Amino acid sequence: MYQFQSAVDTVAYKMYKLTIFSILLVATYALPNQFVRILGQDQVLYPDGSYKYGYETENGIQAVEQGVQKQLPEGSGTAAEGFFRYTAPSGEPIELRYVADENGFRAEGNAVPQPPPIPPLILKALQWIEAHPEPEQRVLAQNQYYQ
Repeated sequence: MYQFQSAVDTVAYKMYKLTIFSILLVATYALPNQFVRILGQDQVLYPDGSYKYGYETENGIQAVEQGVQKQLPEGSGTAAEGFFRYTAPSGEPIELRYVADENGFRAEGNAVPQPPPIPPLILKALQWIEAHPEPEQRVLAQNQYYQ
């Protein structure tokens, strides 16, 4: 006589349950803590448009910025400077300081990529060009140049 075996009792179903349970267990422990306490926060906005703010979290993130309104020939704008720091997933402390004003955005810190050194022959050529500038060119009436 044929005996019906329920799906609950099959080895495949038990493996399926074990696999789902394992995935959920790994996912639970693999997710980083999504809630990080803020240890301190300060922000001030002044009537003239200047401001400053800062905060620090329990996982080591820290940021501070201050800005002022500036009048420039092309209109008004905000000049700001500040920094932030945190720890990268690799464990390396990252810090970046920046200034943003009429001269653009300038950043410095260990997270800012640095250009490779100039090869010695190129450096020598640049020094020679600087020491031997070309003579000024004079313009003729018919837009011809001579030296």
